[in-house]
Amino acid sequence: MPKVSSLVVPYAAYLRVYEPLAAFPEQERGYWARYARRPDRPSYQDELRRSLADLLPTPPVPVPVHESREAFVLDVDGVVCVCPWRTRLRGWQALGDLAEELPAVVLDAVLPPVVRRQAAQDYERWLARNPDARPWIRTATWQVPLNWFVLVADEEREYVKGAGTVADAGGDFGDGVPSLRYRTPMVQARRRVARGLRALRDAVDEGPLIDGLVDVGRWLEEFHPRSLVELDYGGLVHVLPAGDLEGDHSAADVAEGVEALRRGDGAAAGEAYGRLVERWRAVRDRRSAN
Repeated sequence: MPKVSSLVVPYAAYLRVYEPLAAFPEQERGYWARYARRPDRPSYQDELRRSLADLLPTPPVPVPVHESREAFVLDVDGVVCVCPWRTRLRGWQALGDLAEELPAVVLDAVLPPVVRRQAAQDYERWLARNPDARPWIRTATWQVPLNWFVLVADEEREYVKGAGTVADAGGDFGDGVPSLRYRTPMVQARRRVARGLRALRDAVDEGPLIDGLVDVGRWLEEFHPRSLVELDYGGLVHVLPAGDLEGDHSAADVAEGVEALRRGDGAAAGEAYGRLVERWRAVRDRRSAN
């Protein structure tokens, strides 16, 4: 059996917020300042590997017993910015979505009902003591939600073709593994959300795209205005052919569609939306492929 540390859980994309140290309470700020100087900080795959290890015991551990003290760190124009993992909080939140993702029989086999009930009770007690808690990271499996692309622009796209394999993955850009991500200042992301919502509400009825954009916009409002927003294809790069990745300009398609709606050009908006639907349907179809 391969070691858990060598495994990669590849098919998830991430929306992350990196906040400057000034955004954190003084005691936590000191901890993250010291943490940012550590030379042995974990990579993007390490959190997934640790979560996978928790599923191996019987019964499995769906949510860590203690909250993570790890984070991703960036230097943004000389300012240290931190994206805490908050793995325990995100684990609780993800459990609530599992019923929609998995058939009941599969869900009960993976996580028995008694395990899920105990985790839900723990979350309720914890949330009563921490009502304002929110994660710095959002995760989507087998897709990048279209509303995420509203936050970024095509010129912020960073694609590295790479030369490695799934087994080689585990770090940031430059490790020989393919990568696709966007990074944008928080003020830009919020501005694009506002523009996108105006265009959508003027052109279409309420629906999932508007609801999703409202939700992500409210989430962004929780963070420091000098934060950085990162949309990372994460492990999706390991399931998509290099040619598809290279030609994937979904943020440009979304921007084109929003601008077309603003002009009242329904035909152009429909064409842009059609390209997006076709591209991401092909990705989701791989979920059930042999």
